[in-house]
Amino acid sequence: MKQFNVPIIYKSPLIAAIKQKRKREDKMKKDFTPTLLDFGNLRIYLARHFGFCYGVENAIEIAFRTVDENPGKRIFLLSEMIHNPHVNEDLQERGVRFLQDTYGNQLIDFEELKKDDIVIIPAFGTTLAIESKLKNLGIQIEEFNTTCPFVEKVWNRSEQIASKGYSVVVHGKPGHEETRATFSHSAANTPTIVVKDLNEANELGKFIKGERKSSEFHDAFRGRYSEGFDPDKDLQRIGVVNQTTMLASDTQSIADYLKKLMMDHYGLSETNIEARFADTRDTLCYATNDNQTAVSTMLNTNADLAIVIGGYNSSNTSHLVELCEEKFPTYFINNEDKILSETDIMHFNFHKKEEVVTHDFLPNKEPVKILITSGASCPDALVEGVIRKLAEIFKADNKLQTLLQEFQKS
Repeated sequence: MKQFNVPIIYKSPLIAAIKQKRKREDKMKKDFTPTLLDFGNLRIYLARHFGFCYGVENAIEIAFRTVDENPGKRIFLLSEMIHNPHVNEDLQERGVRFLQDTYGNQLIDFEELKKDDIVIIPAFGTTLAIESKLKNLGIQIEEFNTTCPFVEKVWNRSEQIASKGYSVVVHGKPGHEETRATFSHSAANTPTIVVKDLNEANELGKFIKGERKSSEFHDAFRGRYSEGFDPDKDLQRIGVVNQTTMLASDTQSIADYLKKLMMDHYGLSETNIEARFADTRDTLCYATNDNQTAVSTMLNTNADLAIVIGGYNSSNTSHLVELCEEKFPTYFINNEDKILSETDIMHFNFHKKEEVVTHDFLPNKEPVKILITSGASCPDALVEGVIRKLAEIFKADNKLQTLLQEFQKS
């Protein structure tokens, strides 16, 4: 896989050594067990896969190279580069300005742009309407488009099944940049609707089966279907694609449910289901799958708690938190400074969208066993920072250099 030139401030010698060792020992990526960092009175179990994915590294490399190679030019980001505050702040400190916030609200009017300005398209991609608007202003976006190739793969798959007469069901968060972009690209070719979870897929199923009147459809899915969507006609042949950062298991559950529904409703079997349902399993992102599988495997560890590191508005990170919460007290933080002391931690409750402080978060026992992972937009340097902070609390930071040497040798 291509190697990217990511700024050194995001790198970690310790994490790099751990990842290289695991890669050498498990080239086919079949071993999803966590890596043990044994500090004696503290044991950290680090997920097999975590941190920057291909799409994020590609976006970061393009963005920082663009800044370095274009001194004196005005450089704008369409919206957040990725969902990590540290990366976005670093770019802003270099003079990059945001045109929109993460929800698509305008911060700087497009009309203020000039032909020779640079506009970077973020890793999530953007809508066809925004692409067209920028091009009409004379902005050249092709060279500075950092859209993740796995997001583009979803768009291409949507276009393929659209050409065969299928409507598209997008599993995603309706307000998320990537889902807005995928919806736009899909809706240009075929009737498209967004569902955020299995419950909404069940509601959609009621319209397919005729259990709910088609006149109720537009209120039930207001703002999440393409113009002119006709539930009586457009739900007869469907395929499911996803926002690549959703829980892969959730996307599969939605696809399995809708596939079985179509089989039962139309009296089809596995051999002729394609008459009504398109196979789109190949749109699931490899990095999302790997990170989520690594966490699921890590949950078999006899640990005391879990710490998940990443941006609070990061979809893929919040899903890792969801997985960890199924079994352990879980703390979602965006950097080591949120570990306030040996007793207190400030963390994000993504269910309520607020930061809270938990006291006595570390159990009074030895050794304390902690699971650690991070989202796909989280720099490895932040993960090492959390490990160092915990090691300091347990007065074991003197062992970090020894651990680094051990992983570099093996």
